[in-house]
Amino acid sequence: MAVRVVVDSASDMPRDIAGDLGVTIVPASVIFGDQEFKDGVDLQTDEFFDRLLNGNIHPQTSQPSVGDFAGAYRSAASDADGIVSIHVSSKVSGTYNSAVQGSEQAGVDCPIEVIDSLSASMGTGLVGVAAARAAQAGASLEEVANVARSAVPGARCIALLDTLEYLEKGGRIGKARAMMGSLLRIKPMIAVVDGAVDSFARERTRRKGIERLRRAAADSAPVSAAAVMYSTERGEADRLADSIRSSMAEGAEPIVARFGPALGTYVGPDALGMCMMVP
Repeated sequence: MAVRVVVDSASDMPRDIAGDLGVTIVPASVIFGDQEFKDGVDLQTDEFFDRLLNGNIHPQTSQPSVGDFAGAYRSAASDADGIVSIHVSSKVSGTYNSAVQGSEQAGVDCPIEVIDSLSASMGTGLVGVAAARAAQAGASLEEVANVARSAVPGARCIALLDTLEYLEKGGRIGKARAMMGSLLRIKPMIAVVDGAVDSFARERTRRKGIERLRRAAADSAPVSAAAVMYSTERGEADRLADSIRSSMAEGAEPIVARFGPALGTYVGPDALGMCMMVP
């Protein structure tokens, strides 16, 4: 028996990595009008962005329910000594609270540690990867939880957006701020700071925004782990990943991953991001 690791789909952890590490992903819900889908289960990312760009209904998102978490914990507990459950920042989502309540209602014999990543996307995902690797190496529940908690302060997540339109539609910023960004023709950059979304920079061109992302990695070198995120343009993500390799610790390789439906609702198309672990 071993320690099992659970994350939510707002972690954007790639399914192949989750599978290799034995990580359970609990899906958020994405709602288009009267249609509700489970992120990554019955709504895949390509279909999501097609609906987002070509449909006439803007989606809403909903955190996994208490019951979703309780069910995931019951399933994971069947072959586990303990469970470490790591989630998107409680300052931007109710997911962490659902996970805590789910752990109380699961009724399993093994202990469950629920951890607030104070991050999002692969900022959360990289914490989960570190914990899962410790679990695979045979670490105890306490050791795996300590690995996760120790990784939280070093997680950084920055995103370059093409527009503020989707943040405004999703209710994350006001219409006036979104309109001002459009009028000024800026390329907004946001970051997760102390668990909350904040402005990071404003660049006049996309090229300068991408260079700002590369420079953020260089300024944080040596980066122990990194993931480059994209919503619709994989090529830019691959090139950015190549450009930050020199800023990474020896032997570390950047992951290229995708903003899934849960976060794609807010970052929109043509978003490019970078999540990293720094000392």
